[in-house]
Parts: sequence; structure tokens; C-alpha cells
Amino acid sequence: MFRLFILTTMISFLSGNKTTAQVPASIYDFKMKSLDGKEIDFSQFKGKKLLIVNTASKCGFTPQYKDLEKLHEMYGSRVVVLGFPANNFLWQEPGSNNDIATFCEKNYGVKFLMFEKISVKGSDKHPLYKWLESQTGKSPSWNFCKYIVDADGKAIAFFPSKVNPLDKQIIDRIAP
Repeated sequence: MFRLFILTTMISFLSGNKTTAQVPASIYDFKMKSLDGKEIDFSQFKGKKLLIVNTASKCGFTPQYKDLEKLHEMYGSRVVVLGFPANNFLWQEPGSNNDIATFCEKNYGVKFLMFEKISVKGSDKHPLYKWLESQTGKSPSWNFCKYIVDADGKAIAFFPSKVNPLDKQIIDRIAP
């Protein structure tokens, strides 16, 4: 029995089988947990545009939370703002999910949908960010990079951190 275990382990290792999460074919196939622990099924976003942003609480771009919230208030019926805290860039999101939720509410009055902390780069990159990169050819180079997904579920644009959420380039892509 022990030999069978060793043999199976060696075959698995040599064949390159790894326990990595599959990347869904569609944005609408994702299910992820919000900061308050609720499972969010992305199929509910069909027919709406999405603005997906990797966020951090201790970054020079953190004040963009204010403009993300403004955008959410202005276009919330047609555009869904989704925030994904990540600690990938100089450990600028060190807190727990509860710490992040408290920070966002207290300092910026964030009401748009925020998710549990994930990784947006490296070997542990979340499948959502693998999907976004496969669609756009771009991956976050820092906190507050933005992706726009159109109402048909296609990732159509990427904007780096320095582009403000209320910038004309973004508004032109999300406003009807």
C-alpha cells in the first residue's frame, strides 16, 4: 500500500499535475466572497458594465476610494464598481477583511461592493485576475489599476493607477 502511495505521488509530481484553480471562461461564472462574507454570484451582473479595481488602504492612490464611490453613486444602476483589496504591492493592504471594511466605511463612506482580500499577481494570482489578464493582456502594476468589463461580459479596457476613476477616458467607456 505504501509503495502504491509513493508511486502515485511520483507520477502526479512528474506529470506536472498541480492543484491550481481553473479560470472560468466567463466573468459570469465567478463566485466570490464580499468583505462581509456573503457569496456573490457574478451572473447577477449580466447586462451591466463592471469597473474592477484592485485596492489598498495604505497607498498614495487610496484617496481614489472617494471617486470610486462617486462613480458608484452616479452610475450605480448601470455600472457595478467592484473593489478587490490586495496586499501585493509593498504590503499596502496588511489588514484583515474586517479592518479593510471599517477603514473604507469610516474614511471614504464606501458603499460599492468590496470583496475579501485576494492576490492580483504572482503564483497565487486569483483566477479573476488571470481571466482579466487573458482578456486584456494587462495585469496590475500597482494598486488601483482598473478594468472595464462591458455589458456583454467582455473585458474591454485597462487603466493604470494614475488614471482617476472619474477621468474622461473611464467615463466615456462606462456612461451610456
